[in-house]
Amino acid sequence: MGAHLIAVVGEATRGRVYVTPTAAQAEAAVVPRPEDVPDGDIFDWPGRINVFRYGMTQWADLFTNRQLVALTTLSDLVGEARERALTDALAAGMEPGARLEDGGTGAEAYADAVATYLTLAVGRQTDRLSSLASWQSNGEKVRNVFGRQALPMVWDYAEVNPFSRSSGGFAGNVEWVEKAVAHTPAFSSSVAVQADAATRSYDGLAISTDPPYYDNIGYSDLSDYFYVWLRRSLSTIQSKTVGTMLTPKAEELVANPYRHGGKAGAEQFFIEGFNSVFARVRQGANLSIPMTIYYAYKQQDTRDAGTSSTGWHTLLDGLIESGWEVTATWPMRSERGGRLISVGTNALASSIVLACRPRPEEAPATTRRAFVAALKSELPEALRTLMQGAIAPVDLAQAAIGPGISVFSRYSRVREADGSDMSVKDALLLINSTLDEVIGEQESDFDPDTRFAVKWYRQYGWARENSGIADQLARSSDTSIGALERGGIFEAKGGKARLLSPSHLEGAWDAAAD
Repeated sequence: MGAHLIAVVGEATRGRVYVTPTAAQAEAAVVPRPEDVPDGDIFDWPGRINVFRYGMTQWADLFTNRQLVALTTLSDLVGEARERALTDALAAGMEPGARLEDGGTGAEAYADAVATYLTLAVGRQTDRLSSLASWQSNGEKVRNVFGRQALPMVWDYAEVNPFSRSSGGFAGNVEWVEKAVAHTPAFSSSVAVQADAATRSYDGLAISTDPPYYDNIGYSDLSDYFYVWLRRSLSTIQSKTVGTMLTPKAEELVANPYRHGGKAGAEQFFIEGFNSVFARVRQGANLSIPMTIYYAYKQQDTRDAGTSSTGWHTLLDGLIESGWEVTATWPMRSERGGRLISVGTNALASSIVLACRPRPEEAPATTRRAFVAALKSELPEALRTLMQGAIAPVDLAQAAIGPGISVFSRYSRVREADGSDMSVKDALLLINSTLDEVIGEQESDFDPDTRFAVKWYRQYGWARENSGIADQLARSSDTSIGALERGGIFEAKGGKARLLSPSHLEGAWDAAAD
């Protein structure tokens, strides 16, 4: 697959100027491929890593020869910079000491730290200097490869000058690393280690985690994009950290159907692994401190069954199954609006924080009737406490689920009339219904879509609002944006959402007959 230079972008008095390239400029890109490029196979995961289908099967294939020359040169210079930093440190009177990986704090460790920070800057450079880096018309600059957690094919790419001071230059990437380091707490010593969540010890630890989101992101497969460059620079400096050729894959808790024998096998692998991890955490963690879990997976639905899909329910199911009681859920604005995935799309706006404590081993079972009675008894006071804060209705709907799911998860099981165990989905339906009664609304018998519409109208009327907020309110009402759109009452596109007014509904629609 070839490439053709179509324009050169330069700086002008008032912004950018686009000029036709000369023959010399086109020829300057024709350079031999370096020999010592990073090795590693790209995994074929359609919809996540599409470049494989276009013949890009090695990580080095994602860069032009000229880009590879620049990146391998920068990578090689990391070692030289380390030696210079070591010489300067020794000349300043520092003791040599042990290496950084061995816990050293002297000149050798100092030099290792400098080299590590420079390697991170090289890693940032690969995110801008690649044949997958596109041109961002808004702002007229190079857009990084990972605007979202995927590697789609890019047909028109922009090649930045790494020696410029404009967006994507190496000096700017070093400055970004410097800013991060300056804001990193350094008041006491600490360690960061790689460990398998399913087998490591949690003795005495406080747990706050953002777990994998089912099949939404292929973390390890995407991490190799940067890892192969980190390993090239740090193989003799951080040899324990980058000891493997590529990142570990087999134990990764992601429902990858291409690695676990299809969708059914991937689902089983994820659920069993998820439950196992949180059961192990319960055995050893510091139980005097609540475990907090962050959830930011966009709610979707199953078209055939008309029910919400595995993300939200799987998380709650796994926690309750592994012996945890969810004591609170709280919305948190966590997603930056200007990120690539949120521009013109229906992207998530918030994360949900779940506070969890261990459920006693001797926790009793209960019946559906007793569960509903407990909800009606406890939710009024809990809701009044929440409403004393400055919480928007869209956030209140999600936060109020916390006290309800806390009632459900305190029992070892909730029995239905036929003797079967109540599912999390059914519990959420009862919680939402009870919440509506508690607030004094008359929608307790409404279906989830109608309940969503009433809440949305009270907050926004017919106006447009962020689709991430719509997704959050839909999740708390146990529906989804897709289901609402298919119902013909809602519209979400371009990152904005709205409830359709009667004048926008289909002409054959009859409110009395619906």
